Amino acid sequence: MSVPIFEARDITKVYGNYVALNNVSIKVEKGSIFGLLGPNGAGKTSLIRIINQITVPDQGEAFFNGEPLKPEHVSRIGYLPEERGLYRKMQVGEQCMYLAQLKGLDHKTAKLKLRNWFEKFEIQGWWNKKVEELSKGMAQKVQFIVTVLHEPELLIFDEPFTGFDPVNANLIRDEILELRRNGSTIIFSTHRMETVEELCDSIALINKSQKILDGKVADIKREFRTNTYKMEFNGNMLGFTNALWAGAELLDRKQVDNHCTVTLRLAGNNTVNNLFAAIMPICEIISFNEVIPSMSDIFIRTVQPDIQ
Repeated sequence: MSVPIFEARDITKVYGNYVALNNVSIKVEKGSIFGLLGPNGAGKTSLIRIINQITVPDQGEAFFNGEPLKPEHVSRIGYLPEERGLYRKMQVGEQCMYLAQLKGLDHKTAKLKLRNWFEKFEIQGWWNKKVEELSKGMAQKVQFIVTVLHEPELLIFDEPFTGFDPVNANLIRDEILELRRNGSTIIFSTHRMETVEELCDSIALINKSQKILDGKVADIKREFRTNTYKMEFNGNMLGFTNALWAGAELLDRKQVDNHCTVTLRLAGNNTVNNLFAAIMPICEIISFNEVIPSMSDIFIRTVQPDIQ
């Protein structure tokens, strides 16, 4: 088993009387995309600040590549905060050079890498513009570039798609996947569950300062299965309903002439084989698929009791 690139063990962080993190443990495996999820105020930002050593835990330990987290590890981490921090009065190129050299790149290397990124994003004409002249989405592109420029091992993106139109959101998404293919590990903090579904290998869900769910996305979705299926068939809806008897609950039905679409949930210990045995004599099955809960469904089902 490889050593996680980041591990938090029993971390607690308290601000006055407010407990931001309560005994939280997570592991982020190398080369993965990890979703750090939770409602506003759950504790995600506090954990991100600890990873970036902006603050330290009151209890517990943090590790980077198996070593206790130390100041020198910061140079191997890239952080794109939700609240962007570019200097509005500086020219874009000047600011990018300044931030690149803060990350340890020499002048020549920084300029070469920046030129490549500016060409990739087709923003060569922005070099001499002031940041205040840029739209929010344009400024986002610049901040993304300076976050990834030094090729860090661990990248932390806090709501990275905010402010982007769909075209540029897809551009950033593709670049994130390319970074992962090239060896970077990525932590996402986001409320966009469709992004989690599409990109993340594993997640941790924090609510009211405590981790309440974690694991691989595929495993979590299987865990939250509800034995619900959607099927299309040709046949008589009344005959189909009678054939179900007590073996399944009919959740939704639609019928156009002889073509029927239903959503149903198996009851008790009944199986798909039991269902097929009951309905095949009276209908022609066209399609049959399990309804797997989305990450949005799982998020709501897990957190809802605490936010009502």
